[in-house]
Amino acid sequence: MPANTTLHPFVPNFAVPPGESLVEVLEARGLSQADLAERTGRPKKTINEIAKGKAAITPETAIQLERVLGISSSFWNSLEQNYRAALARLEEKERLKEHVGWLSSFPYKEMIKRGWIENQSDKVELVQELLNYFGVASPEAWSELWQRGKEATAFRRSPAQNVTDLGLVATWLRQGEIEGRELECSSFDAARFKAALTKIRLKTADIDVHETCDFMVEECRSAGVAVVLVPEFPRLGICGATRWISPDKALIQLSLRYKRNDQFWFSFFHEAGHILLHGKRDVFVEQTKTIKSVEEEEADRFASGFLISSEEYRRFVNSGYFDRESIIDFARLLGIAPGIVVGRLQHDGHVSFGSKLNDLKVALAWAED
Repeated sequence: MPANTTLHPFVPNFAVPPGESLVEVLEARGLSQADLAERTGRPKKTINEIAKGKAAITPETAIQLERVLGISSSFWNSLEQNYRAALARLEEKERLKEHVGWLSSFPYKEMIKRGWIENQSDKVELVQELLNYFGVASPEAWSELWQRGKEATAFRRSPAQNVTDLGLVATWLRQGEIEGRELECSSFDAARFKAALTKIRLKTADIDVHETCDFMVEECRSAGVAVVLVPEFPRLGICGATRWISPDKALIQLSLRYKRNDQFWFSFFHEAGHILLHGKRDVFVEQTKTIKSVEEEEADRFASGFLISSEEYRRFVNSGYFDRESIIDFARLLGIAPGIVVGRLQHDGHVSFGSKLNDLKVALAWAED
């Protein structure tokens, strides 16, 4: 899980007016402000206001200073531009003081811990870090985007729209978008993606889950689908999400919420179902406690049927043999992990969730765990 590595240049908390440099040059040349006014043909008041930072050095004035002082107009223009930019930053920082309370809407301490944003002792600078993270200019712009704008419109189509902690969801989704955009992919090809899913399904039986995940990512990349794994936040309850981040690039984002291979693979194929079955304008966010929409039920059926065909599953269930050996043999016949079979049987009520067969499931963990 790569940390965000955006580098921010040093920005001073003060602004130096170009008039100070002008005064220094005049003193070094033995010229007074009155001398400069006479040589440039500018009013003495204007030169004095420039020296005090009350008036700007215009491009015309910069040319006049070049002729009189022998210092290029680009130097004076650059000083003025940098000064105005510094003033704007300071004014914005002052304005953002009113939005320090906005920080409480986001898990910024955990974001710092994960390396998603940089730690700042100044709360206003933390607000700026969050704005940079979300790629918005202001807290108002964030609210417009996530509560009324493009993200909100797509998000309202998801059952997760009722979540009360929008800040947590938005943060998690944004990290997936950042990592997904960094992942180079081929243009989306539905046929190639279906073929990749078939290969990935057979790899679920491999013992090395991390190697299988790498295989999954590479196969999906070649089909135009970015797959990223992003740890969830406490209380969030998100298993996965799917959306299109460009017309020819889809994104599957997984959280490892239950940290068992059966749930992980079901979530992956569920999200894959959204890509193949549903529109590119929608955002699908799977949470544990939401009323399922028609699209979610369709994605569930896709995942269930892709992992274990309904005919084979019905035949196995009708046999009535749910012992360890029978499950392992059935999984071997299908070419999938035994834990997936156990999870399906538990979901359908054929095996208890507290069964000793749970040891057929493979535990998953983040590398830093």
